Amino acid sequence: MATNFKNPAAPRTLPAIDWHPPREGCLAAMESAEGQITLKYGTIASGRGAGIEVVQIDTGPMQVTLLPTRGMAIWQVICDGIPFKWNSPVDGPVHPSLVPVHDPGGIGWLEGFDELLVRCGLVSNGAPEFEESGRLRYPLHGRIANTPAERVWAEEIEGRCVVAGEAHEKRLFFNNLILTTRISVAPGGREIEIEDTITNRGSQAAETQMLYHINVGAPVLEEGAKLLLAYEELSPRNAHAASDIPTWDRYPGPKSGYQEQVHLFRVKSDASGSTAMMLQSPGGRQGFGLSYDTTTLPYFIVWKNTAAHEDGYVTGLEPATNFPNPRSFEAERGRVATIPAGGSITHRVNLHPLVGQLNVDAFAAKVHALQGDGSATVHEQPKPDWAS
Repeated sequence: MATNFKNPAAPRTLPAIDWHPPREGCLAAMESAEGQITLKYGTIASGRGAGIEVVQIDTGPMQVTLLPTRGMAIWQVICDGIPFKWNSPVDGPVHPSLVPVHDPGGIGWLEGFDELLVRCGLVSNGAPEFEESGRLRYPLHGRIANTPAERVWAEEIEGRCVVAGEAHEKRLFFNNLILTTRISVAPGGREIEIEDTITNRGSQAAETQMLYHINVGAPVLEEGAKLLLAYEELSPRNAHAASDIPTWDRYPGPKSGYQEQVHLFRVKSDASGSTAMMLQSPGGRQGFGLSYDTTTLPYFIVWKNTAAHEDGYVTGLEPATNFPNPRSFEAERGRVATIPAGGSITHRVNLHPLVGQLNVDAFAAKVHALQGDGSATVHEQPKPDWAS
């Protein structure tokens, strides 16, 4: 069991792992004046996660657990002793072979949903969509989260440790997409840089969607936590979420039976296209910051699910190419990206686990600077073009 539901603020622990030496070409350690990085490679030995490849990176103050078998997901980060994760009732990790992504109901993806960062895509990333006959056309959140990386390697590049992997989403007569993920950290560092390049290996243009489902629970998320976000426009996804508009940026404590709420945003960015936001714990002693390039990820989604801890007390911070509606709804409104034959698109997302008042306050200042004095448009009811 990976999760201690009696102490939801505790770090999660992986099932038994068979550790092994790094493969040829994989970095084991590196040093610089700033510190040392060590890497461990292993495979979960038993249970629903048996066979999942694990890479653990230790920068000194920060430990990062990667799951290449689950689409290069980030399972948990521990920074200065504080865990950044959520306690999923799935209590995984779960091997992709046990996740019924194409379950006829369209939501089999939820049976493996367990990570701090999971990618949704590459062909579709939103709600399930069905043909007129009732047959599933696009499953919830796509396939990439349950697609094992074809190969994984680690190397030192310009003083940083880079762990990389490739995941393929291919189907004869349809698409030939390659996701190349590079996750990099610095010795002594407390920040994670993610660079994802989606390449179209086909001879014709291909369409793609991507959403980063970044999920944070206790100890950062608790009653009184708040979200700092610089935005241009906000809309609730449905009538239920509309009831939360006055308090969209604040979080209650866990409540059994809570019904999830989703809010949709266009965010503000600086001259280079970069934006930033932060989930801040009550009192500001801890925070989880997120920064990313809005050039390719122009939309942002906040998922609030303050259910009982046993049922998944969590919020999702979700940069995306589009809103998480059925794919055809988004396509009709021009929110599906196109990659030319042989071309590629690159997404950049940075994670900032923050511990200590000074670090939290410094990141909050970045968010406030982005917001400036400009006003934002707030829709009290769902905007028709944004929500199906």
